Amino acid sequence: MNIIVIGNGGREHTICWKLAQSSVVDKVIVVPGNGGTANESKCVNIDPKKCDYIVDNGEPDFIQIARHENCRMAVVGPEDPLAEGYADEFWKADIPCIGPKKDAAQLEASKDLAKTFMKKYNVACPASETFTSREAACEYIKKHGAPIVIKADGLAAGKGVVVAATEQEALDAVVDIMDSGRVGDAGKKLVIEDYLEGVEISVLAAVSVTPEYAVQGSATIVPFLPARDHKRLMDGAKGPNTGGMGAVCPLDDVTDKTMELFNKNILEPTLEGLIKEKYDYRGFIFFGVMLTKNGPKLLEYNVRLGDPETQAVLPLMDFDFASMCCAITNGTLKDFNFAWKKGYQVAPVVVSGGYPGSYEKGLPISFNQQILEQSTAKIFIAGAVAGQRKDRDGQTDLLTSGGRVLACSAYGETFKEAWEKAYQGISSVKFDKAFYRKDIGLPGAAESGKL
Repeated sequence: MNIIVIGNGGREHTICWKLAQSSVVDKVIVVPGNGGTANESKCVNIDPKKCDYIVDNGEPDFIQIARHENCRMAVVGPEDPLAEGYADEFWKADIPCIGPKKDAAQLEASKDLAKTFMKKYNVACPASETFTSREAACEYIKKHGAPIVIKADGLAAGKGVVVAATEQEALDAVVDIMDSGRVGDAGKKLVIEDYLEGVEISVLAAVSVTPEYAVQGSATIVPFLPARDHKRLMDGAKGPNTGGMGAVCPLDDVTDKTMELFNKNILEPTLEGLIKEKYDYRGFIFFGVMLTKNGPKLLEYNVRLGDPETQAVLPLMDFDFASMCCAITNGTLKDFNFAWKKGYQVAPVVVSGGYPGSYEKGLPISFNQQILEQSTAKIFIAGAVAGQRKDRDGQTDLLTSGGRVLACSAYGETFKEAWEKAYQGISSVKFDKAFYRKDIGLPGAAESGKL
């Protein structure tokens, strides 16, 4: 079958690569895709702006592309199109879709809605209050003190959260988010929550919930192996926050007992809430979790796979990803046989010089193919586009187009082996002002949560 994938990041490249491994997949249509998916087996990029068969008939461009390419399934990668209702449109067009419908996608699109959901269904999470008034928010901070966490309510591309170490930092964050317009309408409402000490982990999971599946008893959430993203720009968890400088999976510091508590106090109440709210949620969910001395606490929901966690988790899947997607959409996920490779995946990220601030685009990327092949690492492209030239194998050259340019993901039977292969692979990548952390997954690399 043919599958359409919406998105153009490293997460989507990884999804396409994994789908293409399936014997049941003939072609993966990527809208719009990137320079990595342009070179990936079975994958074809289509830019709606350059598509000559799209007509102005009231039907969304992505639906017209899916019909024209005879796609039997859709996977929506990023949060914005999910919040806009892409999944609703695919199901309306009789194309099964991986991704929650619009109402369920608000669990990420609105921090306030998510916190209300967590409290209603007793999901373990930090205490919080919501504000639409700058004065009331500042008054709360003055009474509460710091450290404290300030969050813009809406989608802000990772720029709407401030962990304030002092009361003044918190007050400045309120003014910045609500008054500066830096995050647009996302900052009109604020969620202010208690600061938790601990270490963060990410738990990605497959979700298959509809009112029909709830009646049948087949509604379920199945967690994947726990992973960890490294948000700070520099080694030792220093420097500004980023969209993610690398990920590792699985985690030796996450015990079976920890996962039991996660299931009992976070996952199971979430499933209960999805069922009782009568959501149509067939896709993936990301649990951002803080491991505290009082057990795991949920920081946030994302209604899709995490990035760069996807680049570390999906390569460890020892099952057919496309078949799992079918199980999500047809209500058989509860009976699906999950199997995982017995080893580790390390995926450091290479970014453009200047990121997360301003950076240059259009820089040519080169790879030492001999070193890359020796490392056995896989390059997943995030912020790069295809150039005009092709090499002897028909591969197009790549030019940087984003802050986070690529991840270099490698497998090893031991963490040490995976780490060494990932960094051997990353040494094959060259472009002007390229930068990457050299401690992904090592002791001291993850934020402790202490300010």
